[in-house]
Amino acid sequence: MIGRRSDKPEIALRSPCGLDVGPNAQTFVALEGSAKQSMETGKTRLVIAALIFLFAFAAIGVRLFDLAMLTQGNEPSLADASPDAPLETGRANIVDRNGAILATTLPSSSLYANPRQILDPEAAATLVAGVLPEFSASELTARLGADRSFVWLKRNLTPRQQAEVNALGIPGLYFLREQSRVYPQGALAAHIVGFNNVDNRGIAGLEQSFDDLLRGSSTPLQLSIDIRVQHVLTRELQAAMQEFQGIGAAGLVMDAKTGEILAMTSLPSFDPGAPGEAPADARFNRATLGVYEVGSVFKIFTTAMALEAGAVSLESGYDTSKPIRIARFTINDFHPKNRWLSLPEIFMYSSNIGSVHMAMDVGTEGQQRFLGELGLLRATSFELPEVGQPMIPSTWREINTMTIAYGHGIAVTPLQVTRAMGAVINGGQLLPATLLKRLPGETVPGRRVMSQTTSAQMRWLTRLVVQHGTGRKADAPGYLVGGKTGTADKLKPSGSYDDDARIASFLAGFPMDDPRYVIFAMVDEPQPTEATHGYATGGWVTAPVVGRVVEQIAPLLGVVPRASEEPEVVENALLVPARLKGPPLAAN
Repeated sequence: MIGRRSDKPEIALRSPCGLDVGPNAQTFVALEGSAKQSMETGKTRLVIAALIFLFAFAAIGVRLFDLAMLTQGNEPSLADASPDAPLETGRANIVDRNGAILATTLPSSSLYANPRQILDPEAAATLVAGVLPEFSASELTARLGADRSFVWLKRNLTPRQQAEVNALGIPGLYFLREQSRVYPQGALAAHIVGFNNVDNRGIAGLEQSFDDLLRGSSTPLQLSIDIRVQHVLTRELQAAMQEFQGIGAAGLVMDAKTGEILAMTSLPSFDPGAPGEAPADARFNRATLGVYEVGSVFKIFTTAMALEAGAVSLESGYDTSKPIRIARFTINDFHPKNRWLSLPEIFMYSSNIGSVHMAMDVGTEGQQRFLGELGLLRATSFELPEVGQPMIPSTWREINTMTIAYGHGIAVTPLQVTRAMGAVINGGQLLPATLLKRLPGETVPGRRVMSQTTSAQMRWLTRLVVQHGTGRKADAPGYLVGGKTGTADKLKPSGSYDDDARIASFLAGFPMDDPRYVIFAMVDEPQPTEATHGYATGGWVTAPVVGRVVEQIAPLLGVVPRASEEPEVVENALLVPARLKGPPLAAN
């Protein structure tokens, strides 16, 4: 048989050598071309991927270099819930008048957890409690076992704590970079500087008063405080508080010509870096918030008032031989002289009877007006939020006029009496007290409250107290200290006075021929000692404090001591009448 032939023509391929190639060879050639194309495509993709990784690593490197070398550490510490909220970029330093840092901000880490990623909350809590002993394992177990994706464990860890927690290797624990407020001076200036909450917001002291300014600026807030003077005042008050077993103390040093506060101490104090660990009594600012009856210190203002009103002169005097009786009250002298006393003697010997006579000659209205002009009847305008309101009689009767003459029946802050004393000795100008450093040549706004003559006479009278009266232990040779002691019984909750609880204080200035500084020292509830012969009065407790403070801070402040203190030279400078010059009075 003859077979049928296909109608499709056969395609004959030839090899490069001229030989015919069959169908199998044709398939092989097609597969070889496809493989080459796939290899080319893969090679292209590898190049593209390599370039992408190269650019990614380059971008990461540039960013790391920027973070490490170029940025100023002002990245936000915590994302705010509101997208429109301003970013937290740090907090300005607080420094003293010489640039010493009182408060600064440092980076820190805070520990938080995602409980949903914690595999074994109990085991993790036990490990973390070993690093952070302030937390119990049960407390941490409750936090780490919560059905939440975020819980705080501890804010502002120390570097060592962070390293130890990190070494635990527990999944679900994370660190967040934040900013921590640090107070290099510790408790030394705690009541001045104040403190912040965990979110770095000021909630006390200057941290609160200037919160917006501190958060929005990198320029340090410079204070009038001199940390050297602050240290001396605090140390001496602590020593007196310990010696006399007092429950508290307060003190201030003020520039009488500018109103700048150079030191302000309240004891007991606290660590502003850990305010929650301190009792409320330690956080209480006795220097500006506490109000106290300061006793005979008030005779400074009573005597100045009587001189300014013309009710008395330095040559005037009163019979102090008999107590003053009004209603059911009797007013006596602590150490009665039982005779007629001149005005200098009344002041030097701290006669209650003589002071009452002066106040009654001026009158109730005159007393209210003068004390009001000295800023003693209303709260003082000051940079701190902790400022006390003075306690004055709701109805100012004759008996109030009498007792206020010697410092009873009116309670004021140490800041108020310090500021008023500045006006008494600086020539009669009442200046605003401030914690901010004044600029060189800055005009200080003041208000005249008494004449220069009255001021000069008061400087001489206060000097007499230190030379011959109750304040002799405040005398610092060469520095012409003048001042007044004060001892006042404290009020009981019942409203009567407690004979066993008192405030001992001393208010002073120096040097009295050219007054520059005011010092106030107070100890709350001092106890008598054998060394003080059973006394716990201002002359025994706080006058020595002032004397020691003056001796130490005067050289720091550039006050040159006098080589001699001839009475005639001093009295000429203080406008003392000729017949009262020399040692006019003998202590008796």
